[in-house]
Amino acid sequence: MLSRVADSLYWIGRYLERAEHSIRVLDVSLNLMLERPETRPEGRSHRLMHILMVPKILQRGEPDDLVDMMCFDVANSASIAACIGAARENARQVRDEISSEQWQKLNQLYHNMMEMRSEQSYATVSDLLQTLHDGLHLFEGVTDTTMLHGEGWHFIRAGRYMERSTAIATLLVLYYPHAFNIPGGVIESTQYLEWVGLLRCCTAFEAFCTVYTTDITPERVLEFLLLNPLFPHSLRYSVNCLFDALSGIQTERRRYPSDELARRAGKLQASLSFAQIDEILEQDTAGYLRDVLEQSRMIQELIYRLYISYSVDTALAV
Repeated sequence: MLSRVADSLYWIGRYLERAEHSIRVLDVSLNLMLERPETRPEGRSHRLMHILMVPKILQRGEPDDLVDMMCFDVANSASIAACIGAARENARQVRDEISSEQWQKLNQLYHNMMEMRSEQSYATVSDLLQTLHDGLHLFEGVTDTTMLHGEGWHFIRAGRYMERSTAIATLLVLYYPHAFNIPGGVIESTQYLEWVGLLRCCTAFEAFCTVYTTDITPERVLEFLLLNPLFPHSLRYSVNCLFDALSGIQTERRRYPSDELARRAGKLQASLSFAQIDEILEQDTAGYLRDVLEQSRMIQELIYRLYISYSVDTALAV
């Protein structure tokens, strides 16, 4: 597979996962804005909007301005429209590597979004976000059921789970110093709402309640989002899937040595698979999360060095 093709497929996965994550965070942010107390402007929705890279002037403005910026502003690289548009452009460049169903669904999603932007053909913001969310889920399902599960499919999955693991770790890094530190052990109702919001950002509230009931504590939230091996949006599950995708790429490319990449990805996987929440809480938890982000960054660099940005001399020497 050509390096430019691998690059496009990888970023299709990343951009669409980023768009889906932004939809969830935006939905939670808008809901929290409805009941924010005036005495805590720095918390709640504002922490989530910091994740979305929303300028401070909009964080205190009208919700409609926030929706326009995060949904439709193509000049904003973090917007949903920009992410879906970039994924579509990458898909257009590799039409022969993806199924016709994949292209049709992604192209349809893009044009539906542009139509909603120009005509505002949606009843409520919730309807808008749900329509976009459904379109992204449909593309993901079509990808898994119509695309050959070979090298290209593994690159899309690698991009998807690299983005997901990075997004979850970033959420926890930004939340930990505030929502997970309770002075005197007294739990306030506002903190409860923050934890529920964090879980909903990861589509995890109902799954969390299945495992722990509705007894939400910081330790349980952190354990679930970090270490649960069965929930698709936990950090451990995402890293496991990333490791599987990279292993699949290595299997397809036997003549390209990638021992360093396998070692890095395996080290990150092991750090989550064998970790205990008590051990994480006893150490510098924020530092642990930042280390996960740093390891993810190094894995990203190795992916590019081995499969995308390698020199011609290196390729001919193998």
